[in-house]
Amino acid sequence: MRTVKQVSDLTGVSVRTLHYYDEIGLLKPSEITEAGYRLYDDKALETLQQILFFKELDIPLKNVKEIMQSPYFDKMQALERQEKLLILKRDRLNQLIELINKTIKGDNTMSFKEFDMSAYFKALEEFKTEHEDKVIKIYGSVDKFNEHIEKFKANKDEIAKMAIKKYGSIEKYAEAMKKNLDSAAITNAEQIDEFKKDLLQDKNPKLKELFKRLVSDLNKDASSKEIQQIAEEITNTAKEDYEIFKTDLGNDYWFYFVKTYLIFPDWMEEVDKKYGDGASKFIGEALKNYLGDKKPKIETIYEKLTSDLSKDPSSEEIQKIVEEIASETEKQNEALKVDAGENHLGYTAELYLSNSTMIKVTDKKYGNGASKFIGEALKFYSENK
Repeated sequence: MRTVKQVSDLTGVSVRTLHYYDEIGLLKPSEITEAGYRLYDDKALETLQQILFFKELDIPLKNVKEIMQSPYFDKMQALERQEKLLILKRDRLNQLIELINKTIKGDNTMSFKEFDMSAYFKALEEFKTEHEDKVIKIYGSVDKFNEHIEKFKANKDEIAKMAIKKYGSIEKYAEAMKKNLDSAAITNAEQIDEFKKDLLQDKNPKLKELFKRLVSDLNKDASSKEIQQIAEEITNTAKEDYEIFKTDLGNDYWFYFVKTYLIFPDWMEEVDKKYGDGASKFIGEALKNYLGDKKPKIETIYEKLTSDLSKDPSSEEIQKIVEEIASETEKQNEALKVDAGENHLGYTAELYLSNSTMIKVTDKKYGNGASKFIGEALKFYSENK
């Protein structure tokens, strides 16, 4: 057993810090004497070593505690991952040291590649130059696109962290971003926007009359036979007249478009402004009722995943469902020609575990604790696949 002072001398961690670790429940003493002295055994020192590895990787103490106290925490697996990440950090620091040495020697090497995001912003500028027409379609004008670039620059540290976690490096992220800006996903998004403009501006005569009939009396039952017949005509007309709903993912796009009437404030406001208060919700319910249980495959898989939140996220049963999610996501990305990054699933897991908005929305959709459950299931899969 070692006293807190001895542990401090051995590890270089201050006594005050060790006291703080005890207070927050991160590292409890192995024993406390009658006189109130903290004592630490070898197992406690091993835990402290693990904490210091995480700290060296700039992981917040709150997250370190959650990771280490998780029932799925595997010490050896964590050490292997920490080794890989520390090697990456060491290589980056070596590059910086080399740059400093060159500068000390007088080499006029104004290189900032070791810690800047120039590749990313260069890619954005290149896209703007090469695809001005697409920039204007997506953002409304080149000036608005420039505003987006400035916002990205203001948040470059967060973007850099995301890029490295999801793609492995800023360079890979920049290349993927260039590819994705010119992908089918962007083209499809443009087509959805055009469809929405047509609806608001009554550019499709048949749909104009159908929507007029649909909202003629907002007090009617959205699930009634009369309203459902109109919903059927609207659905069929949209799928006949617009290419976006004829693609392999056309039914999925229609499903998510219908949801915009129920959950997206900006679109709901536009629709209510056009047809009257409550119109968006009425239209959404009518079209949703007509859809019935027709959902994108990815939606049904997530419902299956969260059907019983008391199960073990790392169990074989749950991991098979996560494998379905991974497969379906990959198919969608291939269909859209989107590069989602080599660690897309691991990054998504982090969002489910730590992003407050994601947690709130997911728990509301699937039940309390669903976001944590999904995050742990995806994380286990991404680390063990």
